[in-house]
Amino acid sequence: MLPLQGIRILDLTRLLPGPLCSLMLADLGAEVLKLEAPQGGDYARWFPPLREQMSAAFAALNRNKRSLSLDLKHPSAVEACLRLVEQVDIVIEGFRPGVMERLGLSYETLKARNSGVIMCSISGYGQDGPMAQRAGHDLNYLARSGLLSLFGAHTNEAPSMPGVQIGDIAGGSYQAVSSILAALFRRERTGEGAHCDVSMTEGLLPFLSMEFGNLNASEEVPIRGDDNILRGGIPCYGIYQCGDGKALSVGSLEPKFWIQFINVLGLPALASEQMETGAGKERVRAQVEAVLAQKTRDEWLEIFATIDACVEPVLTLDELAEDAHFVERGAFQTHEHPTEGSFVLPRSPFRMTDAEPPAHVGAPGLGEHTVDILKECGFDDEEIESLRQQGCIL
Repeated sequence: MLPLQGIRILDLTRLLPGPLCSLMLADLGAEVLKLEAPQGGDYARWFPPLREQMSAAFAALNRNKRSLSLDLKHPSAVEACLRLVEQVDIVIEGFRPGVMERLGLSYETLKARNSGVIMCSISGYGQDGPMAQRAGHDLNYLARSGLLSLFGAHTNEAPSMPGVQIGDIAGGSYQAVSSILAALFRRERTGEGAHCDVSMTEGLLPFLSMEFGNLNASEEVPIRGDDNILRGGIPCYGIYQCGDGKALSVGSLEPKFWIQFINVLGLPALASEQMETGAGKERVRAQVEAVLAQKTRDEWLEIFATIDACVEPVLTLDELAEDAHFVERGAFQTHEHPTEGSFVLPRSPFRMTDAEPPAHVGAPGLGEHTVDILKECGFDDEEIESLRQQGCIL
């Protein structure tokens, strides 16, 4: 049995943070009703590249959900939404703080209709405070959190921009999943719902826990650059290029791993030099690089396959799904969509006894399940037609 079987979610979010959150909850067995405006729906539907009729990104983020079109600018649609709230466990929203209240959908209003409802609000800077109303995107949250100040190889250059949305996902989606699961657990014990306030910026601060510990101890502000251990500031922890231009990650921090590593390379004289910095680090790195350049990445991987030295390949996305380890664990799955074709996508990261992810259902068309959902929630044909005539639904 899946752990969230029987839990129903009304998802009002768009783009990435909220949809990825509800996708992970769907993979745990929850039923997700995706509420979208009739005029275009989730913006992500139209992000390039498109497959046939749908954005590839939207299709990846919105499998195993049903779509309901409802224009919340209409009072009748708001009342319809409140009737849906009476029959769901969780509401997820990602509007700017205050929008839900202006729509007539504040947590207090939802709670009056369903005392056990859990509302999760995902925003850039939280529901209150001087920055609550500021617009933002992933890069802004990384910058404001201080995390971005540590990205980059050189202190005299601007920080490097990461190639994935760390703030949206780690600060938003994962924090929202954790908050919702905690609220569900509390509801099981107390019967009370909750309003979860997820700030994507504050969700990034735990990444800096160790750095703040160091700051408290030394009063030296951690910075990016070649001297940062996590940026390759010591030879035993970094990225090395092989003879074919592909790369290896070397994480031989402990002496036992470093000794294994340099012995394979035929450089035993470097046994005591794993923590060299500055010019010493460059000298050690040059020796290691010279040896690694003599073989291809895959040749080195074959050599290190049975060596306990914390050496792994820097894989590209097209290599991941064919990697032997991921294949054996079923980390990627092929999904068929009725109009968009085949997708190879990461499977749910949640693994537990007797809890295989549900059978895949392709991402829905805009408003594809509106009538079915409304009928399930007690609307009759006359009420549904009235909503259609008012322009509240497709």
